[in-house]
Amino acid sequence: MLQLYRVNQKLKKNPLADIAGEIRRQLDSLNLIIPQGNVAITAGSRGIDNIVLITRTVGDWLKEKGAKPFIVPCMGSHNGATAEGQRAMIESLGITEEAMDMPIRASMDVVELADVGTGKVYMDKHCFEADGVFVLNRVKLHTCFAGPVQSGLTKMMVVGMGKIKSAQTFHSTPTHKMKDLLLEMGKVVIDSGKIIAGLAILEDGLDQTAEFHILKPCDILKEEPRLVEHHKTYFPSLPVDDLDVLVVDEIGKTFSGTGMDTNVIGYRGDKLCEDLVKPDIEILCALNLVSASKGNAIGVGLADFITQSLRDDINEEKTFINVFTTGLMHRCKIPATLKDDETLVNTVAERFKFNRWMFVPNTLHLETLYISEGLVEELSNHPDCEVDPNPINLTFKNGKLAIPFH
Repeated sequence: MLQLYRVNQKLKKNPLADIAGEIRRQLDSLNLIIPQGNVAITAGSRGIDNIVLITRTVGDWLKEKGAKPFIVPCMGSHNGATAEGQRAMIESLGITEEAMDMPIRASMDVVELADVGTGKVYMDKHCFEADGVFVLNRVKLHTCFAGPVQSGLTKMMVVGMGKIKSAQTFHSTPTHKMKDLLLEMGKVVIDSGKIIAGLAILEDGLDQTAEFHILKPCDILKEEPRLVEHHKTYFPSLPVDDLDVLVVDEIGKTFSGTGMDTNVIGYRGDKLCEDLVKPDIEILCALNLVSASKGNAIGVGLADFITQSLRDDINEEKTFINVFTTGLMHRCKIPATLKDDETLVNTVAERFKFNRWMFVPNTLHLETLYISEGLVEELSNHPDCEVDPNPINLTFKNGKLAIPFH
């Protein structure tokens, strides 16, 4: 019987106590000019902590200042690149008209703003026709490239608000030039005069709301690089740099734009660009597709092995549209597929010695991990890890992995 050791990894914790109060405090301090008309609030597809409260608080504050806020799903090519799909996605996150006390206006119609080197820059029609746009997003490391601005307010303005057309423009550039194009396209959106403010969210190592940074339009492009660097102090990672096998219980858009965060697994898989070098993982296994991803299994191709249940949960059309927009087609390739979790783990263990193995719930929540005996000594000496000295058996129930991550 294979055995595992539970590891509690000490990640940086900084949960914000008063979500609504902090948002209101910062908004009140900025002396923003609020249009006395329709104001769009952007809503994306990621699993942002407290997103319902954050969005509702911004909407309520805008109403108090005389605006008429509404919500626009802004997520590029996600969830089938349809208005219905994108509305359903934000509703699944709790952003409904009832909960927000605001209307939702979903469309894939866009207005052309300008030309850049690889195509045109667009803006969602509802945002363009509004009297102003309040941009809301979480700042994180991007899964395709590194640069001063990665995933955050600028990307929401460029790819989110630009829907599939701006996403195609952005992803048509070589990966190593994306960091520059993002800034160029972001400036186009800022220069449109439609943006009234941006709320950048930083989350701690446990995926909890840690900080808000509300920025005037003129400050977004110059301040976001500082926020990206600050985010790195919170970013959770694996506590080792080399593994024989990593088993990821769940993948999906809720956890990362690529299903599994490439900065965690150390592998972007972009053949045209220099890849990450750490951690070095020989074999990557994925067991399940989280239901909140709505069938979008982008990033499944980064794995070496998956289960039949994961494969069955893939919506090929949604996944294809999202991956095709990025141009990185290997991210939707289907890996070797085995019957269930138990079959997969036992099969891989036959070929790859059960030495440096790690099991994680997903690539976003890395506080609780399980390791094989070959990693015990190393992680017992790790300053941020506590290893339970009492092993548990690696067990399955009806073929499904049965170890308690929570």
